[in-house]
Amino acid sequence: MIYRENDKMSELLTRDRKAMQIVNRFGIPLGVGDKTIDAICKQHGIHTPTFLAIVNHETYSTEIDLPTLQTYLKNAHTYFLEFLLPRLRRQLIEAINPTDQSDQVAMLILRYFDEYVQEIRIHIQHEDEGQLEEHATDDQHIAKKLQELVSLIIKYYPAHSSYPFANELLTTVLLGIYQTEEELQTHCAIEDEILRPAMVQTKDKRQKTKDESRTSGQEELSEREKEVVTLVVQGLINKEIADKLHLSLHTVIAHRKNIARKLNIHSTAGLTIYAIVNKLIEV
Repeated sequence: MIYRENDKMSELLTRDRKAMQIVNRFGIPLGVGDKTIDAICKQHGIHTPTFLAIVNHETYSTEIDLPTLQTYLKNAHTYFLEFLLPRLRRQLIEAINPTDQSDQVAMLILRYFDEYVQEIRIHIQHEDEGQLEEHATDDQHIAKKLQELVSLIIKYYPAHSSYPFANELLTTVLLGIYQTEEELQTHCAIEDEILRPAMVQTKDKRQKTKDESRTSGQEELSEREKEVVTLVVQGLINKEIADKLHLSLHTVIAHRKNIARKLNIHSTAGLTIYAIVNKLIEV
């Protein structure tokens, strides 16, 4: 189901259990009454289209507010590192009792889990530093590590019959790992389908603004570029200009690109007007 801004927040939370975590990561407390999604978002200073994009698991759109999205993801990072994974570790310790030095398998399982958490920590650090593209392939690797941990426990770790509720404890751990895997996959999907495109779009906008600012300032042409403008206005093609100025064809093309960027003029007629006004040619 696709949720819209006029739908009630309570209906969203009742119908979609995943929405509980999303709402929590936005810092929205329960007790939402009969207010709409838009009303709740505005009440808590949250950009409604961004909230809906995450709830509906939509791909990136121009309505995404990048700071809102980044806040959500950082809250998710805190949840994973400071709550979910530590809780899962406590449950794992209770289930396999790695303090028994004679049980090497239990100790190795806990070591495997701790190494996995460290990988998650590094991955999240890279995300917070904005290094998403460099570490995009980590997502699949992280998911496979969890699957491997489940497989190791199922195949090679028999629960100790002497422990109270040994099998139940181990089953709880496995279910917790499955939940963690599911939540991490959702988290990574939001990064891949919403955050990365949003960051690329923002970067492109900044570059465009920079280019427009540079153009509005109308950088001065170099003497060589002025010569190229004069010859273009006289009707010479690139190869003829290259021969006349003793330049390579590649250099002439580069000059013409720079001229177009600096002047924001892309036609011969426009260059002719520029050349006349700036007295590069005589009328």
